[in-house]
This record gives sequence, structure tokens and C-alpha cells, in this order.
Amino acid sequence: MSKKHDAIFDDVLSGLDNSAPSPAQADRSSARFLQRGTRVADRLSGEIEEKSLRWVDPILCRMWERHNRAYELLTEENCRDLIDGIKSQGRQEFPAIVRETGDPDQPYEVICGARRHFAVSWLRANNYPQFKYLVDVRPMSDEEAFRLADIENRDREDISDFERARDYADAVTRYYGGMQKAMADRLEVSQAWLSRYLQLSKLPAEIVAAFPSIREIKELHARTLKPHLGRPKERKALIVAAEEMQKDGKTRDAAQVMAVFKAAVAEPKAPALKVKTYRASAKAAALTSIRKGKKIVLEFPVGASRADIDSALTMFIADHFKGDQD
Repeated sequence: MSKKHDAIFDDVLSGLDNSAPSPAQADRSSARFLQRGTRVADRLSGEIEEKSLRWVDPILCRMWERHNRAYELLTEENCRDLIDGIKSQGRQEFPAIVRETGDPDQPYEVICGARRHFAVSWLRANNYPQFKYLVDVRPMSDEEAFRLADIENRDREDISDFERARDYADAVTRYYGGMQKAMADRLEVSQAWLSRYLQLSKLPAEIVAAFPSIREIKELHARTLKPHLGRPKERKALIVAAEEMQKDGKTRDAAQVMAVFKAAVAEPKAPALKVKTYRASAKAAALTSIRKGKKIVLEFPVGASRADIDSALTMFIADHFKGDQD
């Protein structure tokens, strides 16, 4: 056997007791031996990929410049669940995925694990210097890094629609030659689903700045505003509304911001019609006066008698010009 084989089997055999086992112990030992033997065979055949896990100081890691999470928006508050979890477990349970940079000062680049990086960094800076950052070091291209980060974070609620949209907008050009279908196929998503996120990334900067945070901008917001942004007059109204919200200093949540936008492009309501009826008697034909803006429309039945119309008109004229008589 080679030294590698010897080492592997020494590891397998090291757990066996030299004393004679009981039948039950022998069964359990045999099962463990077979299970470990299977893992050994898988490892040797290439079925199992060896991981390079390391505990490092988070200061040795930098965020990948195209990481899909806005690291500057991470805070103690929005990472509190992770901070408490690491404290409770006594260590970070799941490794971040990094690749080597060749930079001696920061030899690792974080592809997946920004929140874990923040949480461990926060703990070390707040009286818990024993914690280290667990990383899985892997070689990968930028396109592979993008897809890996997307797969890990796609269903997570703590990464916003807008952060994801910006990442997709950059990737479709950078890795897929602007071909939306190629990108959708590579990510195994529908073109319609991807298109909605790419549309979100195209929101004007003024619209984005009107929201309290990019983390509050949803794909649904872009879908709601899209038809209005496609009409020059309404687009201008939305931009004006966005700029006014930035200037007035009022605190608004995302729902309130959208309410302002909807009001800016809402069609003006038609003024309520003022209708009056004039008739000489209960049995006489009626004359109806309808006020429409700056006009008045008079209506009466086709078969009305002249006497009824004369009487009703006299009443209408008296009512309409009564201010002139005072």
C-alpha cells in the first residue's frame, strides 16, 4: 500500500479496541468499519470532494467587490440573530466560502458569508476575541463565484430585492454578454423571473434615493412604477415627487413612499356634477340643469309642452341670476 492508503486505513483501524468485543460491540464496530470504509473508497475514487476549512482572523478577509450583499448596511441589530447564535454555540457552525487573493495582508476574498464575517468581527471587537472566522477555501472563477453566491442567498429574506437586482444587472453584462436567456438558463430560472429583477435595477437614482434604504425596495415596487416610468410626463412627475421627498426631511417607510408616487401619477378626479331640477308643478315636465366645469347643460323631455318649458326656464333664470338681483 502507499503511504496515503496506510494513513487512511490506520485512521480506520485506530478506533478498534484490541480486546475481544462482545457480539453487539462487534456488530457496531463492523458497521462503523463498513461505513468508514465506504467513505474511504468514495474519497479515493473522487466521489467526495475534500474541503479546505480554516479558522482565521476575519481581518484577513475582504469582501469580493461584486458580493451581492451591501456589507455597509450590516449592523449589530440586523445581525443580532447570528451574533447570538455564534455565542450560544461557542463557534461559527457553517463555514463561509472564500477564495485566495494572493494578497499577504488579506489573503482571502469572501464569496458567501458576509453576515458571518460581520458577526465574528463584531464579537471580536466586543470582548470575545476567542472567536475566529471559519472559511472554506475554494478555487473558482468570477462567474462561478457569482452563481455560488446567488444560490446561497436567493431564498434568504435578509438580502433585499434591490441588492439582488444590482448583482444580476452587473452579471448579465459581465458574464453572459448581455444575453438574458443565457443567464436565466445558467441560473436555472425563468426569463420572466429574471426580467423582473433586471427591471428593478433600472429604477432612476432619484426614485431609489426616496426610499429610506435600498433594503426596503421590492421587486413589486418596480413592477408598479414601470408603466408610469415609460410615459415621459408621468416619469417627470415621479422624479419631481422623489426629489421633493428628499428635501422635505420627513421620515417615510416604503409603503408611504409608494403612496406619494401613486398620488403623483394619479389621474385627477372629475369634479362632482351639480344637478338641479325645475318644474312649475308636480305634473309638469321638468327642466334639468347640469353644471359641468364652466358650462351648464339644460335637458328636458322631447314631448314637454312649451308652457312647461317656459315656466321651468323662468325658474332656472331666476335661480341662476339671483345674485345679480341682490
